[in-house]
Amino acid sequence: MVIEMSDKEVLRSQVMAQLVESKLDQASAAQRLKISTRQVKRLKQRYVEAGAKGLVSRKRGVPSNRRTPAAVMAQAMALIGAHYADFGPTLACEKLRERHGLALSVETVRKAMTAAGYWRARRGQVMCPHPMRERRPRRGELIQVDGSPHDWFEGRAPLCCLLVFIDDATSELMELRFVDTETTLGYMTVLEQHIHHHGLPAALYSDRHGIFRINNPDARSEAQTQFERALVQLGIEGIQANSPQAKGRVERANQTLQDRLVKEMRLAGINDQASANAWLPEFIVDFNRRFAVKPADGRDAHVPYRGTQKAIRRILSVQQQRCLSKNLSCQFEKLLLQVKPHGLGLSMRGAKVTVHCHHDGSMELLWQGRALKFDIGLKPGGHADAVDGKAVNARVDLAMQQRGRTVPPPSHPYKIHAPRLLDPGNKIVALFDQPKGNMVLDPLGA
Repeated sequence: MVIEMSDKEVLRSQVMAQLVESKLDQASAAQRLKISTRQVKRLKQRYVEAGAKGLVSRKRGVPSNRRTPAAVMAQAMALIGAHYADFGPTLACEKLRERHGLALSVETVRKAMTAAGYWRARRGQVMCPHPMRERRPRRGELIQVDGSPHDWFEGRAPLCCLLVFIDDATSELMELRFVDTETTLGYMTVLEQHIHHHGLPAALYSDRHGIFRINNPDARSEAQTQFERALVQLGIEGIQANSPQAKGRVERANQTLQDRLVKEMRLAGINDQASANAWLPEFIVDFNRRFAVKPADGRDAHVPYRGTQKAIRRILSVQQQRCLSKNLSCQFEKLLLQVKPHGLGLSMRGAKVTVHCHHDGSMELLWQGRALKFDIGLKPGGHADAVDGKAVNARVDLAMQQRGRTVPPPSHPYKIHAPRLLDPGNKIVALFDQPKGNMVLDPLGA
């Protein structure tokens, strides 16, 4: 009969054989096996009674007394199949504990999901050739920012982009916001929220998107994007990464969010951007509780903003300069901005004013730091809908659909063959409209 023994049991059988043959004493056997003398006596007695077979562990092949009950595992797998089939084992384990009161280990859930075909282990990761960069020591010293376009609502709403602000020292999610696309005003809005909640960070770490830097090689050295200008005014350093791997912390956070956040919104019944943005602070608190780490230095590098809300609102806006005409007006984005003088009179003719476009769609007109009152009108050739910023394409399409095709009658003047006159020099045929006496030149001579 073949007996399967582990290396530990084989060693014990060899030592027990020497002990029975009096080649070793009990103290030496205990020292060699690293067990007590009393345990040596028990092993010797089992060896004498049953031989090497008596040293084999009696727990082998017997179910563990600490195993999860079959009824509990069946309930867990039924819930996973109904609600969490596309979840990872860690997230599924958390939801079973939070929503259903089933406290299972992650490894137990992983093995059960693998056996049921819900989860397949990923391949081993390839060694990364990029050297690791140490975290910044203090919270707020470096904030990594990025936009993540994704089907966040799984078809329940249009595709959109999630703007992510994450702290380099602690991996905390500082700010999240859903927007239609990555835009300058979108990032300015999230930065304003960050400053309001935490203060001014020391630096922002981003990619090389055109929002954050001028990518035209022919641009002037002093040229700045609107976002760069705002960072300079706020005293925040802007750093652009040379590769996605350089800002790997926010890239990995995007990966985690595309898995967890999508499923959390599905469970919460969130189906639009407005509801999601209102709910995100609750998600951020729970996410940071699970994944945030302690910084090397407990001091916070954020600096409180001392300016007014109106000042930061103007800084974090898209600014463009215009020159007022003699009638104190200027053109901007197909609109005509007419300034109300209010006693300033002719002194403002030719003055340079700054148009501030805010994230909520409103505009301000500033001259020497002073807000001017103005009316919005149409520049020559504009359409009335341009005042509200609405496209007229829908109205044009509707008009074209309602417009019938007019077929002129045979008696229409352009169908009447008028007599032709040939000019021998230029060879141009003149058509005479006899009723009106007008001459039309026909260069084709048709």
